[in-house]
Amino acid sequence: MPVTDTPAPRPPLDRDRLAAGSGSYAVEVLDSAPSTNAVVADRARQDDAPAGLVVVAEHQTAGRGRLDRVWETPARSSVTVSVLLRPKAEADRWPWLPLLTGLAVRDALPAAAEATLKWPNDVLLGDLKVAGILVERVETPSGPAAVLGVGINVTTTADELPVPTATSLAIEGHDVDRTDLLLAFLAALERHVAAWSAGRIADAGLRAAYVEGSSTLGRDVQVDIPSGETVSGRAIDIDEGGRLVVETSAGNTAVAAGDVIHVRPAG
Repeated sequence: MPVTDTPAPRPPLDRDRLAAGSGSYAVEVLDSAPSTNAVVADRARQDDAPAGLVVVAEHQTAGRGRLDRVWETPARSSVTVSVLLRPKAEADRWPWLPLLTGLAVRDALPAAAEATLKWPNDVLLGDLKVAGILVERVETPSGPAAVLGVGINVTTTADELPVPTATSLAIEGHDVDRTDLLLAFLAALERHVAAWSAGRIADAGLRAAYVEGSSTLGRDVQVDIPSGETVSGRAIDIDEGGRLVVETSAGNTAVAAGDVIHVRPAG
């Protein structure tokens, strides 16, 4: 695996290209923010911001992940972005949102990256995390909204990574322009959200694409679910609701949310 501790050039995002090429999304670039998810959630609650608001930070100083994990990204080393949606879909379909977001990240990465999807919130290169996803439900004056937060490590060096289980595109030998990457992600996300909103998970091939790209299926897993329980067994499927189906000694269990540990490599 190519490794470098010398940062690649870190130019700013091209705001003109983002404004011209972001489709139905309205992109705002901040020089610095503690958390793009917090910025978008506050706008949704206080200003009743419309769907399609996108906030990206050149320097995120207190980003939040699952289980309230916090990290800081070096300035202009990553794509740290949050998108506001106002879904009309029933609540039991919302578990698909982090999966669709992961698919959009995977679609946006270089084809040579060969990324896989760790259910429900991570994108991996090999066994290392290159991107994380946090989807939050926010109550607003106009009803419930979803904030889709994404962090993709682009030029982060090994010394800058928060944990040894993470990596970046540069470490893995991929030279990627952050503006191109963000535009590709937004275009893919727009397609996937449109299919999901129309109830077209199956005929749009979204479930099949997620199953094909999953690094979780076929592994023995331990899933810590929000209730405090742990489900252990073999991950065997992603159902139509986006839930992970785990084959346990007591039968199959479908899990809608949880923190997954891959117990051993697939196969």
